[in-house]
Amino acid sequence: MSTGNLQLLGETLAKAASEDRAALVAYLPAGFPTVDGGIEAVKAVIAGGADVVEIGLPHSDPVLDGAVIQTADDIALRGGVKIADVMRTVREAFEATGVPILVMTYWNPIDRYGVERFTAELAAAGGAGCILPDLPVQESALWREHAAKHGLATVFVVAPSSKDERLATITAAGSGFVYAASLMGVTGTRESVGQEAQELVRRTRATTELPVCVGLGVSNAVQAKQVAGFADGVIVGSAFVKLLLDAPDLPSGLEAVRALAGDLAEGVRRS
Repeated sequence: MSTGNLQLLGETLAKAASEDRAALVAYLPAGFPTVDGGIEAVKAVIAGGADVVEIGLPHSDPVLDGAVIQTADDIALRGGVKIADVMRTVREAFEATGVPILVMTYWNPIDRYGVERFTAELAAAGGAGCILPDLPVQESALWREHAAKHGLATVFVVAPSSKDERLATITAAGSGFVYAASLMGVTGTRESVGQEAQELVRRTRATTELPVCVGLGVSNAVQAKQVAGFADGVIVGSAFVKLLLDAPDLPSGLEAVRALAGDLAEGVRRS
């Protein structure tokens, strides 16, 4: 039985902390702009300086995601992306880079595919785990059992609306890191990341030893530096996806995401 890369994820986040910086976590959807193009985009953000990558499993109704990621998901789904393509993206990106790669997905596709099959295939592909934004902790026992068996992280999402008692329940069940959604509502780039995120990180850290990574809204080095001042990791998605959407062709899109990753990697190194 193959073992996933939960341990590598932990070591990677610990290494960033030992360098007195936040980790840069990049998000890109599988199958966008094509399966091959998506794999190249993952390699490009890693070449630019991403420490960890989240691969989105495209969904027809991505409730947590803003318009930019919805558009990319739509392109990927029209292109016929399948779970096998998501696994291939994880495998090829991991084999090429050795960087921990997670899958971010809503629960329904895993449930339909089969939890045992999904976790076994993700571990075999070298995946580090899953971020599961809509799986309630109290319904997660089956997933967590299989994820633990295969050496995969279970990353839950916490939000400013989560009460302290609920935060403790969520963080006790999770592994790898905690995904702190810094703004209520959908993801997307924002002008300011603000106090709400900082307060959420403080409250989350009071319940767990796990690293706390902040997502939803960072799009440039200034914001990355701001978040790196209080979080263990800075998650950036929409800003990368928008560059690929706006690019006239794939090579220029890849160059743009690599350059943005480089800027953000400097930003998280709180000089």
